[in-house]
Amino acid sequence: MSGSAALDLKDVRREPLEAVVVRFAGDSGDGMQLTGGLFTEETAIAGNDLVTFPDFPAEIRAPVGTTYGVSAFQIHFGSRTVMTSGDSPDVVVCMNPAALKVNLDDLKKGGVVIADLGTFTPKNLEKAGFDTNPLEDDTLEPYRRIDIDITKLTLEAVKETGVSKRDAQRCKNMWTLGLVSWMYDRDIESTVRWLGTKFKKLPDIAAANIAALKAGHAFGETAEMPTSLPVFSINPAEFVPGEYRTATGTEALAWGMTVGTNLAGIKLVMASYPITPASSLLHVLAGLKEYNVTTFQAEDEIAAACAAIGASYGGALGVTSSSGPGVALKSEALGLAIATELPLILVNSQRAGPSTGMPTKTEQSDLFLALYGRNADSPIVILAPRSSADCFDVGVEAVRIATQFMTPVMILSDTYLVNAAEPWKLPDINDIEPFPVKFRDDPEGFHPFVRDSETGARPWVRPGTPGLEHRIGGLERAADSGNVSNDPINHQRMTDARINKVLGVADALPPQQIDEGAATGRVAVVGWGSTYGPINRAVTRVRDAGHEVSQIHLRNIWPLPKNLGELLAGFDQVLVPELNAGQLITLLRSEYLCDAKGLNKVVGQPFRIAEIEAAIHACLEN
Repeated sequence: MSGSAALDLKDVRREPLEAVVVRFAGDSGDGMQLTGGLFTEETAIAGNDLVTFPDFPAEIRAPVGTTYGVSAFQIHFGSRTVMTSGDSPDVVVCMNPAALKVNLDDLKKGGVVIADLGTFTPKNLEKAGFDTNPLEDDTLEPYRRIDIDITKLTLEAVKETGVSKRDAQRCKNMWTLGLVSWMYDRDIESTVRWLGTKFKKLPDIAAANIAALKAGHAFGETAEMPTSLPVFSINPAEFVPGEYRTATGTEALAWGMTVGTNLAGIKLVMASYPITPASSLLHVLAGLKEYNVTTFQAEDEIAAACAAIGASYGGALGVTSSSGPGVALKSEALGLAIATELPLILVNSQRAGPSTGMPTKTEQSDLFLALYGRNADSPIVILAPRSSADCFDVGVEAVRIATQFMTPVMILSDTYLVNAAEPWKLPDINDIEPFPVKFRDDPEGFHPFVRDSETGARPWVRPGTPGLEHRIGGLERAADSGNVSNDPINHQRMTDARINKVLGVADALPPQQIDEGAATGRVAVVGWGSTYGPINRAVTRVRDAGHEVSQIHLRNIWPLPKNLGELLAGFDQVLVPELNAGQLITLLRSEYLCDAKGLNKVVGQPFRIAEIEAAIHACLEN
């Protein structure tokens, strides 16, 4: 350990901080995601606002100790409003040399590096690509260091529990969690309880992990931290009164769709095929069976989509999910849902591509796929949540639109939103207006494509309803009977009807709001999806410096809000940050002849606030 002076707990002076960013990093087998998740729970209980960013390696079984296998979990928490997972960490916990190699460049100058001395062996250093030991040269000179043999101290802490050496080494993450919890004045009792419950049937394992956790906490308490390294305190944040819990985007979206189908008075049937990172939605919904939710794992992507369409034909709401490659495979079935005009929700958890790409890295790469990725003129409604908590509201809204307009709806989530967690105020379900489905049961004047005068929706009929027998399918149908038709004039009529129905959704949407700033000015920063947080913080910083900058963030990607063109015309310049090569900007230029400028990033990581702030200043200088 660097530094030799000891201090007693009563002499500790905690440095007050408004916010901090901590990153846990190690090999895939080091339990960094679990460590970060438990630290998040401790932080939520402490009353801080927070946003997390779990960052998984793209390779499932990368060689142990290599940079390809580094897994990280970042948490930004504070006493003020937190909207991003943080630009650069203040503290990086490195469980091996590879973790240090991958994450050191991100650490703030003067930040803290906690390194496990026990893993900095010649073999591990070579695997990580170090020519020399960075703990013994000037590599870490710009930073503040805590060099601890975590491996050795963990083995000592758990030896009385009688677990094997292998199981003992697996407790290193709990020792580390105990230390970091002490550094930031976190109460570890919630973690102790969780470990006791998790390993109830393995009492030796529970005892070992709890012993390691308490030993790491005690390491700080009992005078072994260097006096040159401050410890910290962060006051609770001010929240609107209510009941809160942490929620990932996956959880919030699952709950939102479940609430939506209950408000509609129908069942939810989730049919899906596993793919990273979309699989977790199936897992969450599988635990909600008591709320009229049925889940089905299909043998492939198109089978999952077709099963969901079948569920909608039967009077439930079919939901299917995937990521980019799987959504491409579902495109034929999605065309069937458009042709039959059945409600369907397709959740696209975007990831870096093309093809298999980088399955665990985030990207907003599927906007064009959502807009245009089907044969013929086949429009659908496209929604994009802006945060993990917003996924709940988008889930409810997707159900409402799909059932009222009898149309497929695609929700564009992404890897960041799937995994990121934040505090979510539990809504009062009674405050959400129900939108009960009205199934057609009157045979008078019925045919499958008689349309509602307001929504353009065709009737929804449960199979077996007397007098309402009918056929629908992928072949074009006559607008006045539902019979198969190859008539060119009828095809024009039906194509127009499907397009106009989707465009008509805009009439039922609220006008686009300015999220930050004035309705006119020098620069509007327009975004969509998970870029909301960094855009908002960047715009706020620039506005605080006295500049005319505003934020416009889109939830409704298609159809676009009816007043969007008017809003964009009120600004001298429009900047569009996207985690792709330029897709929303192309749509805005096409629809509004808007001379927008793009800020594009495709490195598998979210935007940093500083990147967007710099781009705004570049616009202001022109």
